[in-house]
Amino acid sequence: MFQSAIVLSQKYNISMQSQYLGWESGQTGGNIMNALSDTCQCASSSILLGIVGPTLSSEAQQIANFGERIGLPVISYSATDPQLSDRNSYPTFYRTVPSDNEAAVALVKLFLKFNWTSCVVVYQNDLFGTNGINAINNAFINQGLAILKFIIFDIATLTFREDLKSSLVNSPTRIVILWVSVSYASTIIQNALDNGVLGPKFTWISSTSISLTSFNSTYYSNLIGMLTVEPVTGSVVGATINQTLLNAAYDVWKEYEPETFPSSVKVNPYALFAFDAAWVLIQSLEQLCLQMNHSCLTTNGSSYCFDRYFVNSNQLLNIINSMKFLGISGPIKFTSNSTDRMDGSYYYVQNIQSTSTGIGFAPVLEYLDPGDWNTYPGSNVIVWPGNSLIPPTGRVRHE
Repeated sequence: MFQSAIVLSQKYNISMQSQYLGWESGQTGGNIMNALSDTCQCASSSILLGIVGPTLSSEAQQIANFGERIGLPVISYSATDPQLSDRNSYPTFYRTVPSDNEAAVALVKLFLKFNWTSCVVVYQNDLFGTNGINAINNAFINQGLAILKFIIFDIATLTFREDLKSSLVNSPTRIVILWVSVSYASTIIQNALDNGVLGPKFTWISSTSISLTSFNSTYYSNLIGMLTVEPVTGSVVGATINQTLLNAAYDVWKEYEPETFPSSVKVNPYALFAFDAAWVLIQSLEQLCLQMNHSCLTTNGSSYCFDRYFVNSNQLLNIINSMKFLGISGPIKFTSNSTDRMDGSYYYVQNIQSTSTGIGFAPVLEYLDPGDWNTYPGSNVIVWPGNSLIPPTGRVRHE
């Protein structure tokens, strides 16, 4: 979808100094130095006008610092670390994905809806895990909720800092929040299954969906009832989006890479956040060049990436700070006070349920910011062992 945005800008005849925008992309493998090295190389060999990404919060922190040094906007589509919201610390950083501060509010309202009062947290030991859990803990404390235990999953050794089974069995709560990235979630869930600390005696709430195909079918009954709380785009919860722009982006994708297009209902929300991140950059550069004519893309000319600087940096950032448009993920608006989008933060809860072919995720609750959790149309919510929200024909078991 990032490339669709660039190609679409060319189809719409959006140019800067009589030239169309191009792109370079790379896979960092989650390595911060790879991300910095690739960005430096790109800045040294081409006219770099902005950065879309990176994926991880740990990478985004360093790339945001690099963006500040060379005077270019860095617009992330998936880095959710709450510390990245600080405009004073990251003056050229923006993001189209909601911050984990928003996720913390959504989790609080989910707990209040089901009258849950406490939980255990399992989290990974990096910026995403630590700062995300700090935001959740602060939000819980403000509402009189409690996190009774914090269990660390070490992403270097792929092990827990303490015994998972004994920690959960000896806990007075049976609600577990799993705050890890998708690359670690399946490993942790399998460990919980092996130790008998998933359903039906425990309700797990994950920050991300996982592939269910890797689990043995003998575990399916234990996976049923697991929840996820994830950011989604406006179309998923019935909010207004720019459908015309979305259709055009999909058409570009299907035209150039039809073999990779999964169908519109299966496109990952982060892909749409990535498109909007690129579209922010495209529109802001177009406005800058309309204002400044042929001098809009000037740099100081240094060949060394850390010594390069975008001359019209302040003007470009002011344009982004005052920008407001309807994107394909929802309304996009920024201010000079925060790196976060001001509107368009949506979440939904998915629930693992039985299907005709085994098990699968089904959306069951939707949350609009500002708002509260509402039943997803046609949903069947199964929650172990707490309160449940089910239609008249549904059935739920309590432990």
